[in-house]
Amino acid sequence: MINNTSRRKIEHLKICVKNPVESQNISAGFRDVTLIHRALPELDMDKIDLSVDLLGKHLQAPFLIASITGGHPNTIPINAALASATEELGVGIGVGSQRAAIDDPSQEESFRIVREKAPNAFVYANVGAAQIRKYGVDGVEKLVEMIDADAIAIHLNFLQEAIQAEGDRDATGCLDMIREICSVLNTPVMVKETGAGISNEDALLLQKAGVSAIDVGGVGGTSWAGVEAYRARESGDFVSEQMGILFWDFGIPTVASIIESRVSLPIIATGGIRTGLDIAKSIAIGANAASAAMPFVDPAFKGKEAVVSVLSRMLNEFRASMFLCGCANIQDLRNAPVVITGWTLEYLGQRGFNLKDYAMSREIL
Repeated sequence: MINNTSRRKIEHLKICVKNPVESQNISAGFRDVTLIHRALPELDMDKIDLSVDLLGKHLQAPFLIASITGGHPNTIPINAALASATEELGVGIGVGSQRAAIDDPSQEESFRIVREKAPNAFVYANVGAAQIRKYGVDGVEKLVEMIDADAIAIHLNFLQEAIQAEGDRDATGCLDMIREICSVLNTPVMVKETGAGISNEDALLLQKAGVSAIDVGGVGGTSWAGVEAYRARESGDFVSEQMGILFWDFGIPTVASIIESRVSLPIIATGGIRTGLDIAKSIAIGANAASAAMPFVDPAFKGKEAVVSVLSRMLNEFRASMFLCGCANIQDLRNAPVVITGWTLEYLGQRGFNLKDYAMSREIL
């Protein structure tokens, strides 16, 4: 018997495959970021070091396949393909929300398969901020143990919850619970937005709460308001459909959110990352790693080799980007000059950020 949470997981996946669900009128902001070309890179491109350490784990490149799915029997082969590709290329991966496995332990295999297929990879567990009050520290520890996770992501999806007919709209006490989990759990705690971005105000609150990393999850990639609009249309819920359409592009675009979130914590850039050049730009403006989900959804249905093909293409583009900027390693890229223009410059200027230092070669700000 498939419960409502599991049914919702497969509905979300099918909607993302069949429909245009990405941001419509607002981009992630990567067009406003220009890396400074070095006509004399003085490097051997094939010897560029992409490796990085993230939350105590070594990755061959600063990239994660972001949380996609789990919690339904049909997601087992999908997660197997994603995890196998992750293991082969030495990057990281997150599982989808494990709420379904808490509600129905028979769904645990759809998450365990990730660690089985990626025994050496950086793997993070995942639970919603709206659920942690119910599950408590013990419940969160169980999610980590379920997949032998290297970290756990507490995801913030209150835009989606506000639109979803069955959404949990009570956001009170989440910060206190995050603080408690961080103080007790031995595993690093990431907090990740799911498409509406993180502001400087919230980044500072999360830093004070003791989180280990922030995943900005900005506007520019998959719109979960849009996904819920499609679900609402299919069920005849006109009110929720209109809410989803209205808030389709609501939030802070990814590039702006990376800079908003530059506190003394590692940053993961998610939201509209579609090329290796996007990865390079993210790191040059302050991210420690980047991640994406949508580019891997359709390939995951086809199997491991299809995922490897897309992931390899992105990493090759990333290597070329570093070469053309004269960056031999990730530290060089984080010090590389960047010019920020357009809407992003105007937005960040009004928010009080000084971007002049980005245009010069620099030590990490």
